[in-house]
Amino acid sequence: MPDMPDSALHAERRKRLQSRMERGIAVIPTAAEVARNADTHYDYRHDSHFYYLTGFAEPEAVLVLIAGEKMQSILFCREKNAEREIWDGFRYGPDAAAEKFGFDAAYPIAQLDEKLIELMGNQPTLSYPVGADAGWDARLLRLREAVKAKSRSGIRPPGEIRDVREPLAEMRLIKDASELDIMRRAAAISCQAHRRAMRFTRPERYEYEVEAELLHEFCRHGARQPAYTSIVAGGANACTLHYVGNDALLRNGDLLLIDAGCELDSYASDITRTFPVNGKFSPAQKDVYEIVLAAQTAAISAARPGKLWMAPHDAALRVLSQGFIDLKLCQGSVESVLETESYKQFYMHRTGHWLGLDVHDVGEYKVGEQWRPLQAGMTLTVEPGCYIRPGDNVPKALWNIGIRIEDDVLITAQGNEVLTQDAPKTVIEIEEVMRHE
Repeated sequence: MPDMPDSALHAERRKRLQSRMERGIAVIPTAAEVARNADTHYDYRHDSHFYYLTGFAEPEAVLVLIAGEKMQSILFCREKNAEREIWDGFRYGPDAAAEKFGFDAAYPIAQLDEKLIELMGNQPTLSYPVGADAGWDARLLRLREAVKAKSRSGIRPPGEIRDVREPLAEMRLIKDASELDIMRRAAAISCQAHRRAMRFTRPERYEYEVEAELLHEFCRHGARQPAYTSIVAGGANACTLHYVGNDALLRNGDLLLIDAGCELDSYASDITRTFPVNGKFSPAQKDVYEIVLAAQTAAISAARPGKLWMAPHDAALRVLSQGFIDLKLCQGSVESVLETESYKQFYMHRTGHWLGLDVHDVGEYKVGEQWRPLQAGMTLTVEPGCYIRPGDNVPKALWNIGIRIEDDVLITAQGNEVLTQDAPKTVIEIEEVMRHE
């Protein structure tokens, strides 16, 4: 049987969401299983919103919350089935789930529609992930119509429909102590994986061989899945931002860009490191690398409470723009490079994103028309880069150099904490690690 869940933690989150709802009913389904072929499925991964509120990892489950004078927290899940457990493994069933996960009640998933018609009655609002799944949109609207058909009995359907993801995203944006503990552990595992990959890498090995080292390190520490498809990009492949082929031969004199992180207990880590395949940066590679590293250092320094979301990006851009001028990739002053956006030939993405249960985690980046101020408890990535494809205006010595450096950063009351600081990052550190395989 799985370990006892932290039912009090998830119950407190449900109560906070109910308080934000004020009154009404919320319906939050978990993710559906997806068939791969015949009788096999893709590896199952629950919906992050649902899991955040329940800690319940089984498929075919729905959370229903009632807010108002009498708050209720109700789970619908699969029934116990001894025969299916022989084939598919343990399942809680409604009675055990209600007890172990702290719900007021739990019912078989087959009773969901019948119970929802009853529970929706006289609720002022219906909240659910509006537009996330056409099937759920149609199903809940159909059930609302069934409630409306009872109007002669004095039972009214919800008059307003809201997207439950909006208050949930705000809640998830600030990580609690339990979440941060998991994220620190995930970061530590991923740091070890990157260090292992550096030690393993050498010319004439394939990208997928390096990827295997990452996955091995993830798995042996209990992180059974990567948080996203790993990018292991040698040479020119590093200039493709989302390269996932991972099947090319690593060549002497090239750089290798690895963007990879594990998922641990449903929380993501996300690290990028770039290093020479042969263990020694060439002068041109080092010049570009030091510029990107300086840009990241400036960005991390700007990731502080009270600073706006764009402050790290803006800080990185100024350093990169000056570096591109120094490398003769861009012309003019830093201000003109920024104004004309000529830097975008070599750096075309933002410097980070929220991080949590999802690798690109939920939460708006703007509040109204203004960039959101950073607050203690927010976690984000800081990942400037430089991608130099061949071109008439590009010095040949810099062709096909692709570099990105990414860390996971927690905003604290005093400044920030770099969760992934143990992954080697300076030229000296990287070359030292690669000398000792």
